[in-house]
Amino acid sequence: MGKVVLVTGVARPLAGRFVRRVQRDPEVSRVVAVDAVVPGHDLGDAEFVRADIRQPMIGKVLAQHSVDTVVHLDVSGTVLGSGGRTQAKESNVIGSMQLLGACQKAPSVRRLVVKSTTSVYGAAPRDPAVFSETTPVKSVPTGGFAKDAVEVEGYVRGFARRRPDVAVAVLRFANILGPRADTPLAEYFGLPVLPTVFGYDPRLQFVHEDDVEGVLLVATLEARRGTLNSGTFNVAGDGVLLLSQTARRLGKPTVPVPLPAVTWVGRTLRTAGVTDFSREQIRLLTHGRVVDTRQMRQTLGFTPAYTTAETFHDFALSRGPGLLPPALVAQAVDRAAGLLPAGRPR
Repeated sequence: MGKVVLVTGVARPLAGRFVRRVQRDPEVSRVVAVDAVVPGHDLGDAEFVRADIRQPMIGKVLAQHSVDTVVHLDVSGTVLGSGGRTQAKESNVIGSMQLLGACQKAPSVRRLVVKSTTSVYGAAPRDPAVFSETTPVKSVPTGGFAKDAVEVEGYVRGFARRRPDVAVAVLRFANILGPRADTPLAEYFGLPVLPTVFGYDPRLQFVHEDDVEGVLLVATLEARRGTLNSGTFNVAGDGVLLLSQTARRLGKPTVPVPLPAVTWVGRTLRTAGVTDFSREQIRLLTHGRVVDTRQMRQTLGFTPAYTTAETFHDFALSRGPGLLPPALVAQAVDRAAGLLPAGRPR
C-alpha cells in the first residue's frame, strides 16, 4: 500500500497542478482533493471531496480515507470568488486551526506539509540583508496575509509539540511567479504603469510555480537519499532583482509616489479591484526582502530549476510586451538614477 495524500485548496490552479503531479508518483496510491469550491480544472484520478476545512467534517474525511499525509495549500493572500479580506482570514486561520485539530485526532496521519510565505519576516528599514529560518523578526506583520501566515505557523508549532510522531514541514515561499501565477504580486506587475515608492529600489526574490510543485513533492514524500524533509524551509530561486530591473524587463514605466501617499494609492487600487496593494506589499516594495535557502538545499535536498531572474523572465514572456520597449525603459531609469544625489536610498 502506498501513501494516501490529502491536499487542501485544490480549486486553486497551483494546488490542482500539484494534485495531478503527486498522484503520478509510485509512492502514492490515492490522492484525496479537498476544497469548499468545485475546481474548474482537471484533478486527474484524485478523489474530490467538497468540504470546508473550517467545519468539523474534515476530521471525518481524514478518518474515512485513512489519510497518512496532509498537504495544506489552502493558505493564500486571495480568495476565490467574491469574498473579501474577512473570508480570506477565516479560511487561512480558522480553517488551519480546524484542520490541525482534526489531524491531531487522526492516528493515521504521519506527515504534514504546510504552505507558508517569507512574508512572515516582515519588511523594515533595519532588517538584516538576508533572513535565515531562525533570524529574529524585527518587524512582525500586523495585518493581511502575512499576519495570517504568522498565526498559522504558530498553530503548526503547537501541533508539532502535541504530535511529535508526525513529520512536519513548513515551506516559506518567496513571491510565486510564472506564466500561470495568480498572486497579488503578479497582479501588481500586470498593471500598465507600476507605482513605486519614491527613493527606494528594493531587492526582490521569486520562486517559479513549477519549482513550487517540485519542492512540495519532495516535502510530501518520505525522505530520500538520507535527506530529512521535516522543519521550516525558505524556498526561493537563486539571486535577486531590483524593482527597477523588473520594470525594465516588463517594458513598463514606473510612477514614483512619495511614501506618505502610497497608502492612498493602495486604497484607490483596491477600490478599483486592480490589485491587492496591501500594507505588507507596500513594505515589500519599499524595503524588499531576501532569504537564505541553504536549508532548502542541504536539509530538504531540493534545488530549484529556475533562478529569480529566470523566473521573472518566464513570467514576463507570458505577459507580452509592455507599453514601452524594455531598452527605452532601461535608458530612462538609468538617466533618472544618475540625477539622484549621492547617498540617497534607491
